[in-house]
Amino acid sequence: MSDDECKGKSSWPELVGVEGKVAEATIQRENASVKAIIVLEGSSVTDDLRFDRVRVWVDKEGIVTQVPTIG
Repeated sequence: MSDDECKGKSSWPELVGVEGKVAEATIQRENASVKAIIVLEGSSVTDDLRFDRVRVWVDKEGIVTQVPTIG
């Protein structure tokens, strides 16, 4: 990942354990060039690497379980 491909903040470790909707809003506020997408643990997703997407993995209670990162 080069600086030209990824603009702004790219990882949010401080959001593990918070509510998914809060994490989604925080990510989009802190890096306007990405779209945060809430994904339920165990869901199937594509393998493509995108510099405009952050997956927010949540458990069945809607709590973030993994560090959200661009990709």
